[in-house]
Amino acid sequence: MTNPPDPSAPAPPAQASFGFKDVPAAEKAGMVRQVFESVAPRYDLMNDLMSGGVHRLWKNALVDVANPRPGEKFLDVAGGTGDIAFRLLARQGERPDVTVCDINPAMLAVGRDRAVDRGLLSGLTWTTGDAETLPFPDRSFDGYTIAFGLRNVTDIDKALGEAHRVLKPGGRFYCLEFSKVTSAPLGRLYDAYSERALPFFGKLVAKDAESYRYLHESIRRFPPQRELARRLREAGFANVAWRDMTLGVVALHSAWRI
Repeated sequence: MTNPPDPSAPAPPAQASFGFKDVPAAEKAGMVRQVFESVAPRYDLMNDLMSGGVHRLWKNALVDVANPRPGEKFLDVAGGTGDIAFRLLARQGERPDVTVCDINPAMLAVGRDRAVDRGLLSGLTWTTGDAETLPFPDRSFDGYTIAFGLRNVTDIDKALGEAHRVLKPGGRFYCLEFSKVTSAPLGRLYDAYSERALPFFGKLVAKDAESYRYLHESIRRFPPQRELARRLREAGFANVAWRDMTLGVVALHSAWRI
């Protein structure tokens, strides 16, 4: 005879997706950290190889829409290697003020080295922090950007809530992320390509096929455009919109904090 469940027993740990697997939510951040520690030294080279350099155009488009103005404070989350931050600085011109926040010290180290090599020594702050518990006061920033990082957080809704919290009233939110391809035939081709090419290039260039297999799987499990827009509205954002790029391979989401 089976004993009834003990109501006083602790509930099983909440689950989170890690690629195609479900893992205890408490373990996901550490697993993602290991992935990016492994790929950090070759991360930017791999981005060029995997996208044929198109990721640069996607990131330029994000900064075009963000249009940072002199004196505004921008927060770039999960931007450790500096790709978005450097573009924001160049666009902001006078009185730049960009903070990069990344959970992974290895990625931040790459970004700091790149900044020094470019002579970018002012207007740029590097902070280790989690997108779900940002180490900044309420209403601190005029703009928030996150590029190809939201799909790696354990709790997307919590990260969106933190983005809303740290933005000033009227602050702008921008998320660039892989999304759902709008053409079914192209979607099948893209899935087949990424499933094979990411681990192949990962093994060849970064000596790590498994980390890039995870990155492919995390893209497949990320919410499609309409669902992410709904979750932004539920987090309290207004004027929620998105723009598909490369037929939906990537989507640029935008919203305002009211």
